Amino acid sequence: MTATANEYVGSAVPAMTGVSIHQLVAFVVMTAALVAAPFFVYPVFLMKALCFALFACAFNLLIGYVGLLSFGHAVFLGAAGYGAAHSAKIWGFPPELAISFGTAVAAALGVVIGALAIRSKGIYFANITLAFAQMVYFFSLQASFTGGEDGIQSVPRGTLLGVLDLRETLTLYFVVLAIFLVGFLLIYRAIHSPFGQVLKAIRENEPRAISLGYRAEQYKLLAFVLSATFAGLAGATKALVFQLASLTDVHWTMSGEVVLMTLLGGLGTVFGPVVGAFIVVTLENYLAQLGAWVTVVQGAIFVVCVLTFRRGVIGELGNLLRKAL
Repeated sequence: MTATANEYVGSAVPAMTGVSIHQLVAFVVMTAALVAAPFFVYPVFLMKALCFALFACAFNLLIGYVGLLSFGHAVFLGAAGYGAAHSAKIWGFPPELAISFGTAVAAALGVVIGALAIRSKGIYFANITLAFAQMVYFFSLQASFTGGEDGIQSVPRGTLLGVLDLRETLTLYFVVLAIFLVGFLLIYRAIHSPFGQVLKAIRENEPRAISLGYRAEQYKLLAFVLSATFAGLAGATKALVFQLASLTDVHWTMSGEVVLMTLLGGLGTVFGPVVGAFIVVTLENYLAQLGAWVTVVQGAIFVVCVLTFRRGVIGELGNLLRKAL
């Protein structure tokens, strides 16, 4: 990187390559709370929230730090779920290989879709990703190995590394927690690295970044594939948790749901997607008794939150903290 490029990357966005004390404390508090949570809250509910939290973090990597809005990110969550479920049930893969295979499927799709969509910008990029997601959805509906409308059911959880029996709920929970924390930390490292700084520079002023010698399309493609990979990791893990891979995870509404999680928690913040995912999953859980009115109530809550927390929950809290200090 040239001196000029370094100056631009440093001036285009605030330097965030270090770990602030506030983020470190927040991470320790979050980890401690999640470790203690299954002893007070239903573990399966927590595992669902953790899977969606990782999915939202992966989506935030793309929209929050590159500025690319994907309306088809559910394709990676769902495809990885099908890959993990099929390999575990039909091929007899152990859970670690099933999750790895599902994640690899999402990464491969990320390369193909990203290479074709990344040349477009704005609403065109969003529409192309949505179109690809719909293609995968109808393929999943018609393909024999996906189970059609029934999906792949009764997926065996197996024994992780030949030691950890995932049929035990608490054991499974802590494995899911470990996967979430590893994914979260890898995403954190990516956005706080020189690579992440270049992504932010491209987001802020792509022509200037290109003039400094950066190949913007290559950086955006790599970010897209990384986002797809982590979304796939969430989907593969979710398939083993619920022992099910279904059309729900590849439907366009799931892509809309992850947008809601990210905006609600705080776009472009580290912990925002996690908080947003937990809020949305909690609302779905406690509002389920309302039936068809769930969507209406969720929409009303979302409107109120957007009007009240313009930067998202974490974004507003961070702003208040900065003012207080």
